[in-house]
Amino acid sequence: MRVVLDTNILISACWSPGGLEDLVLRRGLEGRFEIAVSADLWAEYHDVLGRAKFAKLRDRSEPMLTALAARALRFTPQERVEAASDEDDNRVLECALACGAAYVVTGNLKHFPLDWEHARIVNARTFLTEQGEVFEGVDSATAGQ
Repeated sequence: MRVVLDTNILISACWSPGGLEDLVLRRGLEGRFEIAVSADLWAEYHDVLGRAKFAKLRDRSEPMLTALAARALRFTPQERVEAASDEDDNRVLECALACGAAYVVTGNLKHFPLDWEHARIVNARTFLTEQGEVFEGVDSATAGQ
């Protein structure tokens, strides 16, 4: 199963080690599902995590990006998508379309279409629940979204 992770999932995984977003990322890095990226999405990961406001996360973000580079599958979108309210999120959808993703996992559902025919768009809690994951006592950095 292929999954595309929105950049905010990576940020939340760094902010809240042991949280739901971190659990999603760890499960992907363990090989329980395939993490898919495109060149545009990979560039966004680096751009956002490299911003000064996230400097205190570097001790977690740099090893995370290294692990992702080794594990993630790269795809080249062939079609433009204009379904998200935030233009940058269309790059996430383009990657999902290109790789045939089953899921897009995001902490910001409001920017994505409610019902997208190509993949389920869900938050970390929903994704983990649908994968049969038990996560008692684990909190989400993006709870309520």
